[in-house]
Amino acid sequence: MASSCDEAILTLKRLPSDKEDLGDDIAAEKIVKLTAELDGEDDEDQKKACDPVVERIKDGKHPDCYKQLAKEQHPKFLVFACSDSRVSPSFILNFKPGEAFMTRNIANMVPAFNQLRYSGVGAVIEYAVDHLEVENILVIGHSRCGGIKALMSLDETSAHGTTSNDFIDDWVKIGLPAKAKVESQWPDATFEEKCILCEKESVNSSLVNLLTYPYVRAAVANGALKLMGGYYDFVNGNFKLWKADFEVKPAIII
Repeated sequence: MASSCDEAILTLKRLPSDKEDLGDDIAAEKIVKLTAELDGEDDEDQKKACDPVVERIKDGKHPDCYKQLAKEQHPKFLVFACSDSRVSPSFILNFKPGEAFMTRNIANMVPAFNQLRYSGVGAVIEYAVDHLEVENILVIGHSRCGGIKALMSLDETSAHGTTSNDFIDDWVKIGLPAKAKVESQWPDATFEEKCILCEKESVNSSLVNLLTYPYVRAAVANGALKLMGGYYDFVNGNFKLWKADFEVKPAIII
C-alpha cells in the first residue's frame, strides 16, 4: 500500500495534465520542483536555488567561538522574551553565543511555581539558577504584543472558565493580576492604551512570580541574583530597563 506521502506526490504530478488551468509552464515548473523536493532529490540546481535564509544559517556557525563553548557554558543572563518574530532578544541586546540562556513564549510570561503545570518553564529556571548560576534574570516585554492583546480581550466568562482557544487563553491568564491592576488604575484609558500599560505591568507580574521559585528567592536573598524588567518599543526604536527591588532576606535556619 502506498504511503500518504507517495499518494500526495502522485496527485501533484497529475495536476498539470488533469487541470487545464494549471497546465501553463509556470504552474508546471512549480509543481515539478515541489514533487522533486518531496521525492528527496538533491541535484546541483536545487542546491543553487536553496533558500537564502537556509544559506545564512549554514554560513553563520562561528566556528572559533564554539570551540570554547563546546567545552562548557557560563551565561550571565536568563532571558524571558516573547515568541513574537519581531523581537528577538539576541538582536535587541546583541547577545553573542554563550552569553544568555533564553526561553521564549507567548507574551514573555513567567508563571508562579507549580510542579503540576508549566514544568517546562520551571525546568528552565531551575537549570539556569541552580546549575548554570546565572547572575541576572531579565524579562522583556514589547510593543504591539498579541498575547497581551489576547489577555486584555478576555471577558469575565473566558477569564474564569470558557475559552475559545485550546491553549492561548489559558496561558495568558497568567497575566490576569497585571490586567486587573491596569483596569483598576486606568479605567478610562482606551483599549490600546490599556494594552500598552499591560505590556509593562505583565513584566512586573512575572518578576513577582519568579520569587515563588525557591532557588530564585534564595539566590536573590543572598545577593547572587538580580531580577530586571525590560520593555522594547520596536515601533519607536527604544528600550527601557528597570531593576526589581525586592526586599528579600535570607531564610533563617532555626
